[in-house]
Amino acid sequence: MIGFAHRGAPAPHQRENTLPAFRRALAGGASGLESDAWLTADGVPVLHHDGVLGPPGRRRRISDLTADRLPAWVPSLTAFYAELGTSFEFSLDLKGPPDGWAPAADAVVAVARSAGGSSAVRRLWLCGTLPELAAFRDRDPDVRLVNSTSMRTVMDGGGVGAYGGRLRAAGVAALNLRTREWTPPRAGIVGVLRDLGIAAFGWDAQSTGTLTRLAGYGLEAVYSDHLARLVRVTGSARHSAGPAA
Repeated sequence: MIGFAHRGAPAPHQRENTLPAFRRALAGGASGLESDAWLTADGVPVLHHDGVLGPPGRRRRISDLTADRLPAWVPSLTAFYAELGTSFEFSLDLKGPPDGWAPAADAVVAVARSAGGSSAVRRLWLCGTLPELAAFRDRDPDVRLVNSTSMRTVMDGGGVGAYGGRLRAAGVAALNLRTREWTPPRAGIVGVLRDLGIAAFGWDAQSTGTLTRLAGYGLEAVYSDHLARLVRVTGSARHSAGPAA
């Protein structure tokens, strides 16, 4: 079970989506990291959640700024890999690309491949809608694709079997639902997905009880803000955070 440290699962009084937060998560035993990627005006992938910087009244979108105008605490994806290496699973939401999802995904995959070759790309999980993922699949055979959606969308799409079949046909590796949608009556869905070759992920898993419940359902990955709880349930990956990893 992959334990994704959501935005690095930062400690209190520590800024999320920063290199210190990511470094701490790996040192603490997380097997995966999660973040959000934005492209700057000059096409550089950087890690930040909402893509807006500055105080009220003076806020600027990252997509309108060049990389050299960003605060030092906003890491580029290149700096992220240079600092931490590639020996962990990495889940990324692509946010607000001005030219569509695929160009941003291309930029992210290019940086990952430069940092660690195909092995780094195979540990990259890109999250998006089913149409975005299906359109991207042929652009790179190595990257794993994750459909982050809702159970309502799954059911409107014909139910788990039919929707899972569409994911498989599109080359999508995992279905990611909010943890509150993984309820006991739906625990059997994990087996249906597994028979189709689709992994089951759960995001917003914050309590030890929730993490333990999802592990019992057989989910392949969970996302949490709480590092100690996450590692306690999913197990420690014992990372050495750095390029040598």
